[in-house]
Amino acid sequence: MLGDYRIEGRRASDIAASVEAGVGSGVLAPGSLLPPMRELARELGVNPNTVAAAYRTLRERGVIETDGRRGSRVRARPSSAPRDVLPMAVPAGVRDLTAGNPDVSLLPALDGSLAAAARRYAQAPTLYGEDPVVPELARLARADLDADGVPAGPVAVTSGALDGIERVLAAHLRPGDAVAVEDPGWVAALDLVAALGLRVLPVSVDDDGPEADAVARALAAGARALVVTSRAQNPTGAVVSADRAEELRALLAGYPEVLVIDDDHGHGIVDLPLQCLGGVTRHWALVRSTAKAYGPDLRLAVLTGDAVTLDRVRGRQRLGPGWVSRLLQYAVVELWTSHAVDRAAVARAYDERRDALIAALRERGVRAHGRSGLNVWVPVAVAGETAVVAGLLGAGWAVGSGSRHRVESGPGVRLTVSTLSVAEVPALADAVAGAVRPSGGGLRV
Repeated sequence: MLGDYRIEGRRASDIAASVEAGVGSGVLAPGSLLPPMRELARELGVNPNTVAAAYRTLRERGVIETDGRRGSRVRARPSSAPRDVLPMAVPAGVRDLTAGNPDVSLLPALDGSLAAAARRYAQAPTLYGEDPVVPELARLARADLDADGVPAGPVAVTSGALDGIERVLAAHLRPGDAVAVEDPGWVAALDLVAALGLRVLPVSVDDDGPEADAVARALAAGARALVVTSRAQNPTGAVVSADRAEELRALLAGYPEVLVIDDDHGHGIVDLPLQCLGGVTRHWALVRSTAKAYGPDLRLAVLTGDAVTLDRVRGRQRLGPGWVSRLLQYAVVELWTSHAVDRAAVARAYDERRDALIAALRERGVRAHGRSGLNVWVPVAVAGETAVVAGLLGAGWAVGSGSRHRVESGPGVRLTVSTLSVAEVPALADAVAGAVRPSGGGLRV
């Protein structure tokens, strides 16, 4: 069942730690079946309740999942396992399209904004007990949200989009609750749900966002929360369209207790309109990161939502980090007020690269997806993902395996096009066409 690996321990905490160590080292691979609780209890000479407590701890940590009589298995994406046990080495001379980073040439210089933030700080150093959100930042953020049709709500600041999503989920959900998540979707979001001990209910995605029938199934199956990427969906580039948003709002109206989270990390790099789903149900949140437009190291995201959700998030935040550095908040205020990023120009630059690749692939008979953002998703033939990645690497292109983004959806590969030049597109399209033939079909799998 577990090969040569032996689970050890007399206490529940020790047994759980032993399993987690095996998962973290890679010895216990995703999908490994754990011994039945009574069998392991006999082997260890402990009470079955002790093993049951250990398994419960592992489930809450997102390490294992239990499926009735089928037993307990290591999760497909256990939270304690390294994301890349065997990371793909990118040889010298190979173009790396795996990272998911923005183009640094499109990011603003931060020296002026940071210097201005330091001057503000010198005039009034931040001390304990002050408002965790700089009032000017809250005002600017709220005005931007209002312009995009986001429902009224208080503003909080978190250390990036994922931090905001985690805090909102933790404010309402408990281990074992189900969360509807896009599939294929953002690796970090899938891992976060597992790490919180929550259950993933995969929701298929097309170019217009989460498919309504898939969302309906997840809601009927007991989803307590729905996480939606508004724009620049990772990895498919989907954008929630106006028609799709109306369908989803109509569905959500029948489930007023479901928590809805809009992830708008594409703000600042996408010129397509935002379709916010918040406000239909009692509890909702929208998180808007500065990472893609201003740089990943500017760890700041604006969060808004209903009053109860924001009160819980800010209350728990006070007991942890307290606040996101007001120096960073001052810097973002300077960036926003100085218009350091020409959002339309940045969006056009990414659109040009993405659209050129999709068009070139279409000419070669390869379907690809990417309405917005930094990535292009190419579906591939069943069981062909590894071969496509290897084939492209041999041709001088490193691309991301879609397996990291998938739960139930079909195979594909992700290409980050943020640093791709239009001149490189024909050669890349030739290589992709050669690697994926025959094509794996469309996005719906």
